[in-house]
Amino acid sequence: MIAITGATGNVGRMLVQELAAAGEQVTALARRPSEAEMPQGVQYRQADLAEPESLRPALDGAGALFLLVAGESPDDILDAAKTGGVRRIVLLSSQGAGTRPQTYRHPAVFEEAVRRSGLDWTILRPSGFDSNAFAWAQTIRSQRTAAAPFGDVGLPTIDPADIAEVAAAVLRDESHAGRTYELTGPALTSPRQRAQVIGDVLGVPVRFVEQTREEARAQMLRFMPEPVVEGTLAILGEPTAAEQRVSPDVEQILGREPRTFAEWAARNIAAFG
Repeated sequence: MIAITGATGNVGRMLVQELAAAGEQVTALARRPSEAEMPQGVQYRQADLAEPESLRPALDGAGALFLLVAGESPDDILDAAKTGGVRRIVLLSSQGAGTRPQTYRHPAVFEEAVRRSGLDWTILRPSGFDSNAFAWAQTIRSQRTAAAPFGDVGLPTIDPADIAEVAAAVLRDESHAGRTYELTGPALTSPRQRAQVIGDVLGVPVRFVEQTREEARAQMLRFMPEPVVEGTLAILGEPTAAEQRVSPDVEQILGREPRTFAEWAARNIAAFG
């Protein structure tokens, strides 16, 4: 049985669907699970990574665990996994854990814990998500505008659906044990280009408004801790060569190129209409 934490989230929801469609026995874990959101045959359990003890009954009988970086006690989470019989961990980390480990300390700590756990492990380090463009949905619907800093700096953002497909493949194939994969999209795109793509799919112009660094910082501080805000702004504005590298890992695992931002936008255009 494969247990999926964050099963109602951006990646987890699609991962549950992928595994269920492949005929795997899946237990979906979330703080507020909803049976209506789960494919037929999927077990759902309430569990909170911030409370590792809540995981113990939910993980009983699981052989593999898809783990988010959440909560403050990775060792306690992994102890609960071992108690339940988990032998393999696939950790959804962050590109920043590799490129800026002092800034992205939280995922880096989880990676360290997973590596020393004694379990088989695979670490996934995705770049920024294409779905971050949902932050523009309201202003594109109401004003046909999209605002972001560093309008012409390109990054290889990735479709969360590709992350889910990679995770499903890795969870089902033990040959990926001990590997760390960098997951990116197929090309660099800038915020200005992504706004234009959304406009092209909508069939109406979307005006891009470039924010100053301070304007973006103030907006991000409403929902992100300051160290993460500073690290995110550094990646967005002054990415390293590693952060702009298009990784071959998605194609090597899935046997196809990653989806483009235009494909993501076409699939989700109703949010912007």
